[in-house]
Amino acid sequence: MTKAKLNALAVKRAEHDGSKGHRLIAVGGDAKGLYLQITASGSKSWILRVVVTGKRREFGLGAYPEIGLADAQELAMTQRNELKRAVMAGRDPMAEREALREAVRAEKAAATAPKLITFREAVRAFCSKDAGQLDGLSNAKHQAQWESTLMVYAVGESDPRRRAPRNRTNRKGIGADGLADIPVAEITKHDIARVLEPIWNDIPETARRVRARIEAVIRWADGKEERDRANPAQWSDLKHHGAFATRRGHKQKALVRQKAHHPALQVKDAQAWFTDVHNRPSISARALEFAALTACRSQEVRGARWGEFEGLDGDAPIWTVPGERMKMGEPHRVPLSDAALAVLRTVPRHHGTDLVFVAPRGGALGDMALSKTMKDRHAVQVTLDGVGWIDKDNGRIATPHGLRATFRTWVQDETSFPRELAEAALAHVSGDEVERSYARGDALARRRELMNAWADFLSFRRIT
Repeated sequence: MTKAKLNALAVKRAEHDGSKGHRLIAVGGDAKGLYLQITASGSKSWILRVVVTGKRREFGLGAYPEIGLADAQELAMTQRNELKRAVMAGRDPMAEREALREAVRAEKAAATAPKLITFREAVRAFCSKDAGQLDGLSNAKHQAQWESTLMVYAVGESDPRRRAPRNRTNRKGIGADGLADIPVAEITKHDIARVLEPIWNDIPETARRVRARIEAVIRWADGKEERDRANPAQWSDLKHHGAFATRRGHKQKALVRQKAHHPALQVKDAQAWFTDVHNRPSISARALEFAALTACRSQEVRGARWGEFEGLDGDAPIWTVPGERMKMGEPHRVPLSDAALAVLRTVPRHHGTDLVFVAPRGGALGDMALSKTMKDRHAVQVTLDGVGWIDKDNGRIATPHGLRATFRTWVQDETSFPRELAEAALAHVSGDEVERSYARGDALARRRELMNAWADFLSFRRIT
């Protein structure tokens, strides 16, 4: 009987063999090392056993009976010849085989893995209205600043839909090699240090805000992708990075910038300054005059609406600033002096809007409108006395916000009104938590006396 017939007979016997468990049936013949493998479940397949680079290896050749004996023998001889040629050429066929398997596995994993969000995509999504992450900010300008600063300083590009912060474009060293297309999951503290380092000493306050905003975006994106890890932008780890080991002089300079106060008008200049602004006919001057008389912040005044006032025809007019425009988020009642009431009576009401101080082109006054009026009046005053309206402590031009400090200094140095009353007028939190839990009123009647006295001072009237 020929070898081929013997091999075929062995295969047939194995096919009908009732034995259990895993078995290998040697086929033999010209295809040395060819076996019929029978698993415990009864499935059958061809394997080739060979010794390659000193180790025994097994190669699968396909299932039986889909591949018959003759085809399996031909496949076995072909595989043997290819392995011999590879070894003679100095290649490692087993390493090549494993590399091919790894490439196939990686391709399958990439095809089935969820797409990781890039930092640019995360910034866009985080700052979108649908995400609602910026709803807690006080106004639309601050919301826009979040996205624009992140796009310029972290992502590495300017948003064509709006101006870059402070009219900046991507100047050399800022935004270069940004985080734009790096998946959030792969961002490291070294990546973050790379984008912050160019601005760390130059504009430290901006750098501090950018770092905090990067941290917020990464925290949000990690939550979206259900990732649990330490945030690479957190300052507790980032501060030890070599890029932030600034020289002492730079560090002190940064601290001075962060702690700088708003330049304030001197109390001795307040009356002359108020008279000068009072005589100006612009709507910005009226808003600035009203801000001085109420000791309120610029955004509170610029956003004032007629519906927020009550009792304008009575003896005790009140302006209630809603919480969304207040720094602390709580409504603030402002007693109006006769002088403040007089300002409101000179302001025209506009059809189609409830705003009190309407810009010449419509809408609310911009945040620079009051500051520009202050600077313009300072320039005029410089031509008269060579000094202008400045803060004596730092030599800088007084600002609208600094008028609050002027008011606070006047209360402290020129009157006998208690400190707590001045703090309440400024809508500052005063006293500890226990004290505030008992003192729940806003001392409106006493604050009315204070604001009347302040108005009398500014208007050169005697304080009684």
